[in-house]
Parts: sequence; C-alpha cells; structure tokens
Amino acid sequence: MNTNAIEVRGLRKLYSGFELSSVSFTLPSGCIMGLIGENGAGKSTTIRLLLGLARRTGGEVRVLGADPETAEPELREEIGVVMDECPFPESFTCREVGKILAAAYRHFEAEKFAGMCADFGLDGKRRIKDYSRGMKMKLSIAAALSHGARLLLLDEPTSGLDPVARDELLDILLDFIQDESRSVLISSHILSDLEKACDYITFIHKGRSVFSEEKDALLEKYVIAKGSEREIAALDAARVVGVRRSQFGCEALVERGAEGSLLTERAGIEDIMLYYVKGDAK
Repeated sequence: MNTNAIEVRGLRKLYSGFELSSVSFTLPSGCIMGLIGENGAGKSTTIRLLLGLARRTGGEVRVLGADPETAEPELREEIGVVMDECPFPESFTCREVGKILAAAYRHFEAEKFAGMCADFGLDGKRRIKDYSRGMKMKLSIAAALSHGARLLLLDEPTSGLDPVARDELLDILLDFIQDESRSVLISSHILSDLEKACDYITFIHKGRSVFSEEKDALLEKYVIAKGSEREIAALDAARVVGVRRSQFGCEALVERGAEGSLLTERAGIEDIMLYYVKGDAK
C-alpha cells in the first residue's frame, strides 16, 4: 500500500497571464497538510490539478497512487471535496442531497450521512438557501465524509465561518485522520487554524512552492529577532529570511541560533509567510 496520499513533483500549469511552476510536495498518509499562499498564488489551481479538473502542462502527480488525469472513475469514490461554496442547489433539502449522493457514489452510506446531518443540526426539511454559511459548510463536510473517502481536499472551507464553526471543522478533520489510511489537504487564509491542526505546511508564492515542511520543524527553525538597524545588519545574511523596518527599529525572521544576543519572539506560520512575501532583503 502506498504510504503517501499525494505526491507532486515539478507540477506546471500555464494559463494566459499566470504560470504555476516548480510545485513539489508530498503528503504522507494519516496526516493533514496546510496549503498556504496569498490570493492568486496558485493554491486553487493546484487543487484542481489534483482532482483532474484541469490538465497539467508538466510534472508528475499521484493521488492515492494514481495519476488523476488517467485514473479510473473509482478514484473519485476515495476523494472527498469541500470548496468554499456549497455545490448543491439552493432549493434542495439535505434529504434531497442524500438522494443525489446515493446516485453518484457506489459506496454512499445513507445512514452515516443522515446521522452527520443530524449531529450538525441540519434540519432535513429546511432548504439550503435558508442555511447559514456554517451550516452549508457542514453539509458539504457531511457529503464528503459519507462515501468512504480516504483523502479530503478542502479549498478555503473556513472562509467566512465564525471561530466556533471553524473549531468544529478542525475537530472533524482531526477525528477523520485517526484512521491512518486517511489524509487531508486544506487550503486556508486563516493560518492560525492550520497551525492548530496541520502536520505539514506547503507554501506557494507566485506559482512556485517556497517550502514544504513538517509544521513543528518549521516552527522550531525560525525566530523573530528584534534590534536596531545596525544590529540586524550584523547578522549572518545567509540565515536571514527577511527584514521589516519601522520607526521603532528592525525585526528579522532568522534561523534559530543566528540571533546572537538579540531579543527574540516566537515565529508563527503567518509570520513566516509574511516575512517570505513582504520582508525586505537584509
């Protein structure tokens, strides 16, 4: 059995005005990976390529051991997909959604879907148009988890959700991977959520993967050093990711151990991304 849920090597996709290039990462089975990057970086394009919804220009992709462009239809049974918008007709109830899913998936578990909808407080007689954004997201999650999926692909599922709903979603994902044959790839702008739940972080910037690392190793690797312009300038440039200057002095994202005697503070995932994107060169 393949020990990796996703393997991407040198992925490329050319569009008019945009190029996804040199994207590489590996998601081991039983893990959650956070896909981060600014708007337009290529996160959604990457997910579309993983689903076989677009043809890549180059590179290699394996999803649950298969190439999504040539895989048998059975592959979709093993992938649960949640996008930032609910895909079901607004006039439907969750009971009617269940009927659609039963026709679409051979391994659809009607009782499991109904039970999850009940647990989520989704009224079977209420129309989707009357659901809150959080309720629509829970319906999408219930659908994704009700047909035996081994891999969840989620594109901005927490956007617009309140903190309680976001926390509930993270709990669902953590419970899902208790079975180590299951895995999750989640794209989100709310990096504090990813920091809570993810085992790996992949950062895409301007169509390229900047890094793909274990989250704990990444958080251990960097600190934010604070000092004067002169003190920051004296640091080893090879170990400085970026510098941010203000009227109060300088801060730099540096590899741990390179800060010398300067004061430091913890660097979170959001800090690391911002310094890579917006930090000035030393």
